[in-house]
Amino acid sequence: MHFLTLPYAYGEPTITAKLKSQNQDFIVEEQIAFELSGEGEHLWVWLEKDGENTDWVAQQLAKWAGIKLRDIGYAGLKDRHAVTRQWFSLYLPGKADPDPQHFNFDSMRILKTTRHQRKLQTGGLSGNRFILALRDVTGDKIELESRLKQIQQQGVPNYFGEQRFGRNENNLVMAQRLFDGELTRLKPAQRSLYISAARSYLFNLIVAKRVEQACWNKAVGGDVFQLEGSDKWFVDDGSVDLAQRVVDLDIHPTAPLVGAGDLPSQHQAKQLEQSVLDHNQAWMSGLADIGLKQDRRALRVLPQEMAWQWLDADSVQISFTLRPGSYATMVIRESAKV
Repeated sequence: MHFLTLPYAYGEPTITAKLKSQNQDFIVEEQIAFELSGEGEHLWVWLEKDGENTDWVAQQLAKWAGIKLRDIGYAGLKDRHAVTRQWFSLYLPGKADPDPQHFNFDSMRILKTTRHQRKLQTGGLSGNRFILALRDVTGDKIELESRLKQIQQQGVPNYFGEQRFGRNENNLVMAQRLFDGELTRLKPAQRSLYISAARSYLFNLIVAKRVEQACWNKAVGGDVFQLEGSDKWFVDDGSVDLAQRVVDLDIHPTAPLVGAGDLPSQHQAKQLEQSVLDHNQAWMSGLADIGLKQDRRALRVLPQEMAWQWLDADSVQISFTLRPGSYATMVIRESAKV
């Protein structure tokens, strides 16, 4: 299934709009859930970048601080075609802080720095705040407002975004070659990229199946659930309140991130998942052979603190916060064709 054919939760939008007419139309701000101590061997840098990719920024920070690239930490890659405010950590044991005035780039600026005891790890965020502008909106604006209210109240399918799969879904082509044994000299980062793409694709297929059956936001027998705001999950234990807790957005049904071992789901949920995975046995075996453990990901994501306002007759600004690993483009996808 091509990404563009994935089913919509609220029907295919009739509204069209432009996203990223300029970088300032896509603003992302990383959020962390802990206080930085102000002391330690790692200098944490809060940096704003405009139109630059994360890897290149890390290289410039390493040069500025006179350290190796491996001593730079960041939580994840951010879209190049955007304005992003992002944390980096620099390992500087026994060294003075480099001077921010010597970090001179038109497309980047250091907003603040502080010390901390630990390196910033991949995935070490509590969420991301997005401020997005849709321009040249055409179509029924009442429909757009209605869709935004539905998303605000019920969330959207938690698909992995198309950027996960590379240009023309090339990461999936490379994943197939990896499982076929053709790629034997990959860098660890490349290998991880292709494996993640394959795993994400299988997840998307199961989400699509549940969207088609109108149960992506409902409990079915044998589901595995994830607590709202948590990565912890648990198997349907027969409690009578589980279906209502899903309705109340307290818990979410999940789909598998495939790995070794049997699916933890049961009954109807397992049958649904297995019906999709049975058509992809080669990838199932490849992911299991690599040694990945079974994991789960929520079928839906609920944008927090979601709001919108019209900037003019044809432009609307939409803001919300998502859990790390969820895609703002999936919120926009349910709102309008961009």
